[in-house]
Order: sequence, then C-alpha cells, then structure tokens
Amino acid sequence: MFKTHAVLAIAGVMLTGSSVLAQEQAAPAHKPHFEFNLVSGKVLPTGAQRDAIKSANLTVAQLSYEIHPSFAITASTGWARTRDVASFGDPKLDMFTYDVGGEVRAHRISLSKTFSVMPFAGIGAGGRSYNYRSRDVDATHNLAGYVSTGSELGIGNRVRLRLEARDYVSGFKPLAGGDVSDTRNDVSIVLGLRVKVR
Repeated sequence: MFKTHAVLAIAGVMLTGSSVLAQEQAAPAHKPHFEFNLVSGKVLPTGAQRDAIKSANLTVAQLSYEIHPSFAITASTGWARTRDVASFGDPKLDMFTYDVGGEVRAHRISLSKTFSVMPFAGIGAGGRSYNYRSRDVDATHNLAGYVSTGSELGIGNRVRLRLEARDYVSGFKPLAGGDVSDTRNDVSIVLGLRVKVR
C-alpha cells in the first residue's frame, strides 16, 4: 500500500514541479525563509491499526525552510492523545511522531488582492513512539514514513490557512510485548495557521 501511495505522491510532486518551472523563470529572485506552523486535527487508524489504537486528537508543530518558491524542507513533531484498545480498560496512550520531509509547492494562484491558493505535495520519514500515560511499561519506538498532500489559503503576504492530509506507514511493536512487530497504517488530517518568519 505504501509503495502505491509513494509512487502516486512522487508522480504528483514531479507534475507539480514541472508545471511551475516555466512560470518561475521570469519571477524575481527568491529569498529563502523559515515558516512556522501550529496545526491540530485527527489521527484516523486504518486496517490493523484500528485494532490497536483509537482515533485521536492531534497537535503538530512544523518548521519549514522554503529554499525556493516551489520547494521546502519541513520538520514536524506531532502528539496524539489516543487509547490502547487492545488492552483491558483502554488505557490512555500518547503517540508521538517526528519526521523530516520535502514539500513541492505549486505556483500560488491569486483569487483577489488579499487571497491566494497554493496546492502542495510531500514525502518524508522519521519515527513513531508510543508511551502509556499511567502504566509502568517502556515506550516503544518505530520507523515511520509518509506521503502528504494539501493546500493553503493565503491571507495577505505572511499568513496562510493550511489544510494537510498525511498517509503514514510505520513499524509497530506490540505495546505489551510478546508478539512479532509488523507494519501499520494511519491517516492524519490537520488544519491550522502558517506564519512566514522574515
């Protein structure tokens, strides 16, 4: 499943990148800059992951470095407050995700003097950790990768309303131990404000 999603994401990234190159040849010189984004949303487990954890509220902090108007490097740290549905009592469980990826951005489309729209797509990798809030059990740590897509509504020159969906594939070590590790899938959907830092 991840290979299919990755191929689609890469194809989208290549199409988006090629469509903006011609438009940007005549554009003025771009000054690289940082962007900070604090978003919230939901984690939606799919497949076998639904038998392990509940859907959960998610908070994500992102720091991006826009090297070029069509490309940025983004580091993200996310915290989901979920529950272990495979254990007695559905104990509370913290799920932490941390990753770095590349993001290809299409040419910004002006809707008016104030508003604009910019689609984007990305791919990246990092880690995923699970930790019980109240049980004396060691946290588990796993590798994770994602593909993403979304769009931004620009408001003026510095503020963006950002909607992003990420499809994560990660390793999963049983929280109670004893079973063989396998691969799990979940989707995160987030919405928030992104601010350009000069």
